[in-house]
Amino acid sequence: MLTRIERLPLFSCPFRSMFLATALWAAVGIALSGAAFSIGLRLPAAAGGALAWHAHELMFGVGLAAIAGFVLTAVPEFTDTAPLSTRVSLAVALAWLAARVAFWLVPVIGPWPAAAAEIGFAAALPALLGVRLLRDPQRRHRGFFWGLAAFAVVTAGFWCDVLRGEWPMRWVHAALDAMMILVVVAMSRISMRIVNDALDARRTRPVEYDDELPEYRARPPRRNLAIVVIALHALAAFVAPGSPVTGWVALAAGAALLNLMNDWHVGRALFGRWASMLYAVYWTMALGYLWIGAALLGLPIARSGGTHLLTVGGMGLSIYAVLNIAGRMHAGRPLDERRWTPTGAALLVAAAATRAAAGIAGAPVDALIALSSVAWVAAWVLVLVHLGPAWWGARTDGGSGCEEWVDPALRGAPAPRCDPMMSGPDAQR
Repeated sequence: MLTRIERLPLFSCPFRSMFLATALWAAVGIALSGAAFSIGLRLPAAAGGALAWHAHELMFGVGLAAIAGFVLTAVPEFTDTAPLSTRVSLAVALAWLAARVAFWLVPVIGPWPAAAAEIGFAAALPALLGVRLLRDPQRRHRGFFWGLAAFAVVTAGFWCDVLRGEWPMRWVHAALDAMMILVVVAMSRISMRIVNDALDARRTRPVEYDDELPEYRARPPRRNLAIVVIALHALAAFVAPGSPVTGWVALAAGAALLNLMNDWHVGRALFGRWASMLYAVYWTMALGYLWIGAALLGLPIARSGGTHLLTVGGMGLSIYAVLNIAGRMHAGRPLDERRWTPTGAALLVAAAATRAAAGIAGAPVDALIALSSVAWVAAWVLVLVHLGPAWWGARTDGGSGCEEWVDPALRGAPAPRCDPMMSGPDAQR
């Protein structure tokens, strides 16, 4: 029976089951919590109350599933090591599911099983990939290891507070900063392929050809500065969550992300479907930190508005982009150029904007939260409908495993120059 399950296409590569779990839980979990906050639906009496349940499932349910799917597929390629087996893919999916079930059943079975399941899942990621990342002679991908280790630490911190009877939200905020760092690290890889392909497409147009079109580079100085300042914000928010110092550091994080976006200013190629989607991720992240800083320094806006620009916008949109780009191409399918892809991205941007607007003094909070929840859920339903069959179905290009899609007409020809998961920020094209 186990062997038969392992042979299902869903477990042929780790991202398939985990990306499916990401989209499914993004739709179901937020539908439940959105209904709780807007129409009074009762959530399970889990650790920390309704707000902690909502934030926890967004970060440690949706977010960690997306991280697992990406790194377990990408890191073997980054480091030129063997892919993980189908048995590992199945075990990871079951471990994530066990953590979700245990968390929901905390009122019945107590917090210890949920703590063990969730900490174990988070710690398994750096444990599975640490040797590959740390022994990589080029040392270009170690940021993933430290990001995964940080996420494991904040997961353990969340449950330590729960077990001590303390409110665990400080660890959720720390997890959000860790997520933003991982987004910056991952985006620098994916954007190398997407933005330069958009530039190449413009160079092939005789009327629009321009010898001066730049080549996009995700430059380490700007990227590393953003990572360091976000890490400083995590520290400041943990030690002094409501202080003006934390507000100034949040403003600095927003400024560092705006500075990072200067690498992206490559002309009209930026406004293509996929490049603009990735560019919007950085905008929502920058605006989120700027909003938090402004709120802490006295503007009549709630800090939660900035937090939701980071979660719904920065995290949600980046995950949506990864699922559409890497999630399709590594399932043996070409990029989907149908209208639903920009529609879903627009829904997520709208969800982030309306949820942030609920933090403005005098705004109709309940209505805005409801609208934000509907837009968010609609985006992930689109993903499930249009991408789900690619994840649970067999490849259609004649390829195998996790390899990138290759046009069947070109199969057997020289390999493409780079891969959307493998393109490192310092790689030569």
